[in-house]
Amino acid sequence: MIDLASVLEKSKAYADFGEHLLDELKRLDLLISLFVSDHQRQQQADSFEEWRGLALTGEEAHNLLVNCNELQNAGHTLNLLEGNFSAAEELKQLELRIKNRREESLKSGVYLSLAHLSQLFHLSPFEELCILICLAPELHSKYEKLYAYLQDDATRKKPSIGLILRLLCRTPEENLTARLSFNYEAPLIWYGLLHFSNSSPGESSPLISRPLKLDDRIVNFLLGSGSIDARLESIIRFLNPGDGLKDQLSASQASNRLLDFVQKHFSGANDSFSRNLVFYLHGLYGAGKHTLAGLICSKTGFPILIADTEKMLESSLPFDKIARILGREALLQQAALCLENFDSLFKDAEKYNLKLECISEMCQVFSRLTFLLGSQPWIPVSSFYKNTFISLKLPFSDDEFNRNAWRSSLKKYSTAGCLDAEELAGKFNFTPGQIRDAFNMAKNLAYWNSGNPAITEGDLYTACRSQSNNKLNELAFKIHSKYTWEDIFLPDDQIDLLHEICKQVKYRHTVFNEWGFNRKLSWGKGVSVLFYGAPGTGKTMAAEVLADELDLDLYKIDLAQIVSKYVGETEKNLKNVFAEAKFSNSILLFDEADALFGKRSEVKDAHDRYANIEVAYLLQKMEEYDGIAILATNMRANLDEAFIRRLRFAVEFPFPNEEFREKIWLSMFPAEAPKGNDIDVPFLARNFKITGGNIKNIVLTAAFLAAENCRVIGMEHLIRATKRELQKIGKLFVKEDFGPYYGFIADDRRQIR
Repeated sequence: MIDLASVLEKSKAYADFGEHLLDELKRLDLLISLFVSDHQRQQQADSFEEWRGLALTGEEAHNLLVNCNELQNAGHTLNLLEGNFSAAEELKQLELRIKNRREESLKSGVYLSLAHLSQLFHLSPFEELCILICLAPELHSKYEKLYAYLQDDATRKKPSIGLILRLLCRTPEENLTARLSFNYEAPLIWYGLLHFSNSSPGESSPLISRPLKLDDRIVNFLLGSGSIDARLESIIRFLNPGDGLKDQLSASQASNRLLDFVQKHFSGANDSFSRNLVFYLHGLYGAGKHTLAGLICSKTGFPILIADTEKMLESSLPFDKIARILGREALLQQAALCLENFDSLFKDAEKYNLKLECISEMCQVFSRLTFLLGSQPWIPVSSFYKNTFISLKLPFSDDEFNRNAWRSSLKKYSTAGCLDAEELAGKFNFTPGQIRDAFNMAKNLAYWNSGNPAITEGDLYTACRSQSNNKLNELAFKIHSKYTWEDIFLPDDQIDLLHEICKQVKYRHTVFNEWGFNRKLSWGKGVSVLFYGAPGTGKTMAAEVLADELDLDLYKIDLAQIVSKYVGETEKNLKNVFAEAKFSNSILLFDEADALFGKRSEVKDAHDRYANIEVAYLLQKMEEYDGIAILATNMRANLDEAFIRRLRFAVEFPFPNEEFREKIWLSMFPAEAPKGNDIDVPFLARNFKITGGNIKNIVLTAAFLAAENCRVIGMEHLIRATKRELQKIGKLFVKEDFGPYYGFIADDRRQIR
C-alpha cells in the first residue's frame, strides 16, 4: 500500500531539471527491474555458463540496477530487495511523487527540461517516457547492457520499439495504440526527436524490431546545453546590427507602428493571435532589413536565429529535412526565425515551389515570428497565408532614412572641410547601410592617404563611388573622367544648360523630399538629357565634365551593340542595363542613339512595329531611372519630336566657329609638352573647319611625329598630321588650304590637288 503521507512530505519542488531527470531515471530503473525479474525466471540458470562474459545474466542485470548508482544522489539509492514495498509498489509511489513534485516545480517557475520539451512538441506521457528510455543510454552504459539483456541479444544495445512497448504497455489494446506513436507523421519521428538507429523506416524488418536513438540535439537540450544543432553550423549566423542604423530605425514612425503591431499580435489583442506572424522584408542592400528584424525581436523579447537560404539549398541534406531541423531549433530556443537571401527561392518559382511549401510549413509549425529577407517584391504561394503574412518594402521612406542617415553619419565621423548632407543625399541615393559602409571606407582611406582619420570630401566621394554595383562593368564601358570646365568650349547658353543639369542633381533632395515634389511625381525624377551635334563636337567630353563636377561614375553604353535583330532581345538588353544602373548611382551615356531612336513612322511591317516598341520601352526605363541618363546623337532631325518632349534637357553641340577652334587648339597641348615657336594656331583655326575631336587627333598624331625626330612639336608636324586627318575623314581640301605651309607636305607621295 502506498504511504500517501510519505509521498506528500517529499512532494516539494525540484531544485533544478537535473534532480528531476535523476528521479525519472530511478523510475526507469524500477520499471526495468520488474522485467528483469520476469526475464530471469524464464531463463535456465545453467544456460549461460558457456556464454559467461559474452551475455548478461539475470543476476548481473539485477546487480546493475542495485549497485550502479553513479547517477543517483546519495540519499536516493534503489531498494529492490529490501524495504517495506515491492518494486511494483515502490514504482507507484515514485510515480506519484514525481507527478506532485513536477506540478510544484512548474507552479514555482522551476525549469524542467523534459517537461519543457514535452510542452514544446505536445508529447503525450507515453511519448515522454519513450524519450526517457532513449536518453538513458546517453547518460550511462549500464542501460545498453540492460536493453541487450531484455532483448536477448548482446549486440542490440539500443531500445527497440518492441522493447519500449513491452516496458510501457499493460494490455494488447494499449500496445496497438502506442505503436502509432512511431509512425513517420507522429511527433517523435516527424520532429526528429527519435531516429531509427542503423535502420531506416523503409526497411523490410518489422517496425517493432527497429532500434531507436535519441537525437543528439535533444540530448543536449535535456541536459541544459544551448548549443545549436551541429548540422546548422554552416547555415546559421548571429545578428550584429549597426548601432547608428538601429537608432534611426528606433526613431522611425513606421518602425514604431510595426513594433506596436507585433506586440499587440502576441498580447492576444488581435483576432489573428493564434496564427504565426510572417514578415517579408524586401529592399536593397543596407536598407535595414536585418536591423529592423533584430530591433523588433529585442523589443519583444524574442531571440533571433538567422539562416542563409542559399546555404540551405547547398546543404548535403535534403531541403525539407534541413528546413525541419532549422524550424525545430527555433522552437527549442523559442526564437524568431530570420531567413536571409530568401529571394533565391522564388527566382525560379517552378523549380523551387516545393521548397517554398517547406518553408511555409516550417513557419506554420515551428516559428511564432518569422522574417523573410529579400531584395525584390514577391507574391507568396497560397500556403503562406495560413500564417499572418505581411510584405514590407524598406527603407520605409526617403525622408525618414536617407537624409537622416547622411546627417547622423556626418556628426558621428570626424570630417575635414565642409560636407553638405543635402548635396550628398541628392547625388547618392543610398540606403542607410550603404551610407554606413561608405563612411567606414572613407575613414580608412583618410587614414591611409594622410595618416589622419578626418574624412575629406575626396575620401568620401571615392568611398561612395565604391558602393556602386560593379556588375554594370559587364554591360557598359566605364569612362574615367579627365575633363573639367576649363577643357570644354561651347557657347554660353550650352554651358549654362550643363550647369543647370548639375544643379538638378545637387538639389534634387531639397526639391523632391523637403519641398514635397516627391509626392506629385510617380516617375520622371531623374535627369534625362539629349546631346546632339556633329561627331567630335564634345558630347562625350561634356558627359565627362558632368561626372567630374558631380563626382559620379560615368558609363558609356553603345546602343549599336544593344540593338538586336531578334524580337525582344533589345528590350532584354536594355532591361539588364537599367537593372544594374539602378544600384550604381552613375551617369549613363547612351552613345550612337541613332541606332535606336530613328524617326518613328507609320507601321508598315512587323519590324516597324517592334522598333516602336523598343523606343517606347527605353522611354519607360528612362523615366523610371532616378539618375542621369544622356543620349548622344549626331542628327537631331532624325529624332521624333514626341520623344524629345519627354526629355528634361536637350543640349546642342554646334560646329565650332573660328574663335572656339582656336581655343580648342590651344587647350589640346599639355603644359609639359615641348612646343615650337613656329606653331601658328590662328592659321590652323581659320583654315581648317574641323571639330574638337579632329583637332585632338591631329595634335596627338603630331606629338608622335615629333617624338620620332626632333622631339619638339612644330608647325611641320601639325600640318602633316592635319593632312592625314582630313584624308581619314574623307574631307576634300586644296593646296591653298595649307597656304605658306604647303611645303611641309609637298614631297608626300600622295600629292594634293
